[in-house]
Amino acid sequence: MAPRETITEYYQRYGRGRPAAGQVTAYRIEDVATPVSFPHIRRDFYKIKLLDNAQGILSYADRRVEVQAAALVFVNPLIPYSWERTAGRETGYACLFTEEFITQQLKTASVANSPLFRVGGTPVLFPPPEIVGRLNGLFEELLLEMQSSYVHKHDLLRNYVQLILHEALKLAPEVQLYQPGTSAARLCALFLDLLERQFPLASPQHPVALKNANEFARQLAVHTNHLNKALKEQTGKTTSAHIAEKLVTESKSLLRHSNWSLAEISYCLGFEHTSNFNAFFKKQTGQPPHAYRKQPVLIS
Repeated sequence: MAPRETITEYYQRYGRGRPAAGQVTAYRIEDVATPVSFPHIRRDFYKIKLLDNAQGILSYADRRVEVQAAALVFVNPLIPYSWERTAGRETGYACLFTEEFITQQLKTASVANSPLFRVGGTPVLFPPPEIVGRLNGLFEELLLEMQSSYVHKHDLLRNYVQLILHEALKLAPEVQLYQPGTSAARLCALFLDLLERQFPLASPQHPVALKNANEFARQLAVHTNHLNKALKEQTGKTTSAHIAEKLVTESKSLLRHSNWSLAEISYCLGFEHTSNFNAFFKKQTGQPPHAYRKQPVLIS
């Protein structure tokens, strides 16, 4: 089964050949044959898009946003999104980059609270004309540097990305960057939001991005033990218990309401082998998944 769409697959899907660099690439939207719509799937990369003269509907997770004129859009690999043009032909820029392109310094800097990285953030902003002009200049500098042979080119490209993220932070100063309460309560809220955003699963080709406590902790930039302690303090349950409960809920839904095979369900839920999923499901529910699927649905 295919993984999430990669940068190379994204380029080839829309007739753009191969990206210029492995970890990062950028282009002017008007320079490529952009389709009327993009499918609602997860991509295996981050994306910053400056849309101008745009008219359409952007859908992400379970939300839909109408875009008129200019918009600054941030796409995180964890959240599926789609775009549907309703009129005209948008112009602007797009910058795509992988997890490898993002240094730890970038994720722990002030821009870590930007709409690109922050769980629960608003990934669509509407910049005024003067900010659009400034962003145009940054994207043009980024495009120019993409063609250079400078040995530290990627460091400079990260700097341009960071400047764009700072412009985004300035556009939304009223957004509260943290949840109220203690640090443990804030961390708990962030984890639960991150966990919820992985579901429901859209198709057999797109598995959960985060599968265990270590991966969630890395995404939240904390130690696994610290995350576990915060969750125990706030909810009485461990990180693994929360993940297991959500996996059981989603697997029951897929077994009842989809025609996915057991292999497809186990793959999407992050199990390396179907036998591992069978053992997990039986331990959690007391019966194997194929038996649960055959049971009649009780209507209350």
